[in-house]
Amino acid sequence: MQLPPDDRDSSPLTGYTRAHWEAAADALLAAVEPYATPDRALYHLPGDHVSHSGHLSDGLEGYARTLLLAAFRRDETALGRYADGLATGPGGVWPHIGHRGQPLVEAASIALALRLTRPLLWDRLDDPVRERTAAWLADALTAEAWPCNWELFPVTVGGFLQDIGYRTDAARKAVDHGLERIEGWYLGHGWYTDGDGRKFDYYNGWAMHLYPVLHAWLSGDQDLLDLYGGRLHSHLVDYAHLFGADGAPLHQGRSLTYRFATAAPLWLGALTGHTPLPPGETRRLASGALRYFLDGGAVDRRGLLPLGWLGPDESVVQNYSGPASPYWASKGFLGLLLPAEHEVWTAPEQPGPAERADVVRPVPVPNWLLQSTRSDGLVRLHNHGSEDARYDPYYTRLAYSTATVPTATYDNSVIVDGDPSRTGIEPLGTGEGWIASRHAVREGITVTSLVLAEGAVEVRAHLVAGAPPGTPVRITGWAAVRDGLAGLRCELTPVSGLSEDLAGQTGTAEATLFVALARLTGEPDPRPLTDLVDVRMRDGYELSVGWASGAARAIRFTEPDGRSADAGWSVTVR
Repeated sequence: MQLPPDDRDSSPLTGYTRAHWEAAADALLAAVEPYATPDRALYHLPGDHVSHSGHLSDGLEGYARTLLLAAFRRDETALGRYADGLATGPGGVWPHIGHRGQPLVEAASIALALRLTRPLLWDRLDDPVRERTAAWLADALTAEAWPCNWELFPVTVGGFLQDIGYRTDAARKAVDHGLERIEGWYLGHGWYTDGDGRKFDYYNGWAMHLYPVLHAWLSGDQDLLDLYGGRLHSHLVDYAHLFGADGAPLHQGRSLTYRFATAAPLWLGALTGHTPLPPGETRRLASGALRYFLDGGAVDRRGLLPLGWLGPDESVVQNYSGPASPYWASKGFLGLLLPAEHEVWTAPEQPGPAERADVVRPVPVPNWLLQSTRSDGLVRLHNHGSEDARYDPYYTRLAYSTATVPTATYDNSVIVDGDPSRTGIEPLGTGEGWIASRHAVREGITVTSLVLAEGAVEVRAHLVAGAPPGTPVRITGWAAVRDGLAGLRCELTPVSGLSEDLAGQTGTAEATLFVALARLTGEPDPRPLTDLVDVRMRDGYELSVGWASGAARAIRFTEPDGRSADAGWSVTVR
């Protein structure tokens, strides 16, 4: 992808200006154009992976998601091509919007694009085209959504239909219903779970915040904007810490093929005035993400975004993913709605959190601990509170980073009797430099885990309870550093209960404690782990940890008192 030369005088960090973002958008739009059907109502992008919704729905997805990019770009020539598709798509070519069907998702992108560009696109359509389009979209008002971020798609459609005065009562009800549905999933401090349970990932930013905030902003409802904008502001306090110094987002959660859609909430805060971040830091983080993917090969030789991460990668593909699914990355171009004179484009870039200092940051709502180091720009996430109902390596592992990928060999896991399962995660708290949780392996067997961190060093302690004596236990650490990140090293050193190959077995007591030191680092010649931390086992299930900095911790694992059938082992850190 050809972009303008770097302007390092005005942007000394990424070198990306508004002109780079515009050129990237134009290149992506030009690359998909040859794959439009003759009537331009569908975009059938190349690829072997057909989603479970089928070929026709995948073609609609290609239209809707690239239209969203054209809307952010506000290019009248490109929008004119999509106007052609509106002449034949709704009421003829496009599939019906039914209950829990993929067209509901794509209807939201189309409605949002039409709402954002109304004078440039919608107002220039012939009346019959507008009527057919509105009628097609209106089915989204009564379509049943999956109980997750999908509840916001009727909200987005309803907001547009209210604006144009079409079925306004039904539209208002759909908006009210969807916004009411997400209230139960808002858990405070800027964090939503994506439906029932504890599913925390990037859907917080590119869905749960994006749609309500944009709806409130576009509708001019100041009370709504204060509510949802305030939540976004709180979220961005944590969110800024999820990017490495190289721009890489943390490799955690599902739908990672949306790539630089991770920039959307950053721009959204600047667009609506609800952000804690200075303008230069907003552009640094967003531009860093875009540059990370473009420089890393996310765009193929045809200029297309294939299913994957830096390149094609089946490991990040879900059954709902089609060839055009990656174009939800269009959301990352939300910043182009900001005028060229806005300070987010004119202010000098400022370093992000991973570039400024070593940080170990507790995030209590998802029960995460974020650990970043300035020397190598890496960010690590210790996950002690997010999971999916199924075993998903992008939710279930104990740790993730901006430089590693989950592997089929169960990195960052506790494997009991060959079973790496981690279900029913119960957060046990997080604080300054530590985090803890308890999970089930299978019925009757639990693992209570504690991580302490300073700099790049981690102390990992796992108490296995309920397993018969002699049950084999294996601890795994960091693995699979991504291509192109030479010089990174992964370490895991046994401290207690483990052999040199990080294997052990349970004893005759009710529970057995396994302790190891871990490190993921890009430092070329780091000091030995044992020089940086001293771990001493005490009586029972206690240990003390002393750091080279002089900080010290005392930890006690406490067995259940038997007064509650649901009680399990707990951890005290002092």
